[in-house]
Amino acid sequence: MTSEPERPRRAQAGPLAPSEAERAAHARARGLDAPVIPGGRDPEPDEGLREDRRYGRLLLVFVAVIVSAGFVLGIIATILTGGPR
Repeated sequence: MTSEPERPRRAQAGPLAPSEAERAAHARARGLDAPVIPGGRDPEPDEGLREDRRYGRLLLVFVAVIVSAGFVLGIIATILTGGPR
């Protein structure tokens, strides 16, 4: 045993993943200081939440229409064919 604590190993990149030097070179070619652009806060979170709620409601409406259309078409088909025998 050694007296030094073990350092966590870095995850190995896959064979097709670009190296750090490659990423840095591509970033410098685009005029960036670093290969990764740090994240930040949403400049207008209220507008984003409003849009999310709108699309959420639209998704629920679409699901309800698709499910009810199946029932309606099933009922119509049953009526037109004379019902189950």
